[in-house]
Amino acid sequence: MIMKLSSSHMDNIPSTPGKFKMDKSPYIHRFRHYSSLAKLTFWSFVFLGLIVVFFFKSPSTSPPNSMPSDLSRRSLKTSSWGGPAWEKRVRSSARIRSQNGLSVLVTGAAGFVGTHVSAALKRRGDGVLGLDNFNNYYDPTLKRARQALLERSGIYIVEGDINDIALLQKLFEVNPFTHVMHLAAQAGVRYAMENPNSYVHSNIAGLVNLLEVCKNANPQPAIVWASSSSVYGLNSKVPFSEKDRTDQPASLYAATKKAGEEIAHTYNHIYGLSLTGLRFFTVYGPWGRPDMAYFFFTRDILKGKSIPIFEASNHGTVARDFTYIDDIVKGCLGALDTAEKSTGSGGKKKGPAQLRVFNLGNTSPVPVSDLVSILEKLLKVKAKRMVMKLPRNGDVQFTHANISFAEREFGYKPTTDLQTGLKKFVRWYVSYYGSGKKNSH
Repeated sequence: MIMKLSSSHMDNIPSTPGKFKMDKSPYIHRFRHYSSLAKLTFWSFVFLGLIVVFFFKSPSTSPPNSMPSDLSRRSLKTSSWGGPAWEKRVRSSARIRSQNGLSVLVTGAAGFVGTHVSAALKRRGDGVLGLDNFNNYYDPTLKRARQALLERSGIYIVEGDINDIALLQKLFEVNPFTHVMHLAAQAGVRYAMENPNSYVHSNIAGLVNLLEVCKNANPQPAIVWASSSSVYGLNSKVPFSEKDRTDQPASLYAATKKAGEEIAHTYNHIYGLSLTGLRFFTVYGPWGRPDMAYFFFTRDILKGKSIPIFEASNHGTVARDFTYIDDIVKGCLGALDTAEKSTGSGGKKKGPAQLRVFNLGNTSPVPVSDLVSILEKLLKVKAKRMVMKLPRNGDVQFTHANISFAEREFGYKPTTDLQTGLKKFVRWYVSYYGSGKKNSH
């Protein structure tokens, strides 16, 4: 893979999925009737056994045909943290550098949306600290490249998991964050059929863990977090409105995001946490996720491989409300800027707190076949199309956002059409990977 980090600036600057946590081994009762030597021998074997279990029995979050799993990424704590030097880096990165600025903890900061949002916050003078576990749901080297990009602008990404409660507590102890931008999650609709536990671990348990730490923080931060347009599931009314029913998820991924919205309601009601959920609609752009269709279509078209074009029953069109990353970033910052303070203190609610959910889309669904046609023109290569029936794997036929609520609340208005956005993506892709012919990705 050819990596070129010297690409042009923010066109080329940008959820990281959470990682499955191994179950803690049960405590072993102490034997009281053995000699000291026998005890030493016994516990030595137990210790060796735990090491074997730790490294070889922990479930992996790697999708099928992914790169071999790195054992270091199987543990909950992917790197050491703590100490004066580490704390100094955390404080420096989170330090506010503008009047009335925010101090924001961004989870999933090395992910696609997380990288772009972090960079945008830093540019305007907010304090930004990233958190990411760098798991291998997709190529970790892309995440490391994003990390290098952010570090050059002064953003430190702590390597750790959102389920590591001790780490989260330490971060809030070192720096009193005013806001949390929670983007860490296990993404992808189809992968849920391969590794359902990773979705529950990251999108439900991870969210609860984060909210537990935030509720006990003093002061409590305001929280903006990534839900998904997938919560609309089998809803057939278009465009999708925040007032529509969301109780018919079509995938486990959608179900975990819907569960997250209900969990947010609970923590808002009981503990006074200010919570804003953002339902993203098919985000694309430079530094994007390789598991997204526009990304691997580009790769496979350049390699001369066939690409699947799905159609619904009765040859129905499959369409998506593709939303360019810069427009999503504007929505994320708008939500942060209009988030009211949490009302609790030390885990106790002192008054009603803000609770919101917004659609962030482009309002212009485009057939996937048209997406391919645009890529053909930009790449100057004819795609080998393979028309297939839409499989029953959680994918839905169409998405279409009604964004009037976000427009009214913080002026959200997307400005990038698919042709313009894909042109910027292709420019980045060729700059980063080359022509694609030598790309082993």
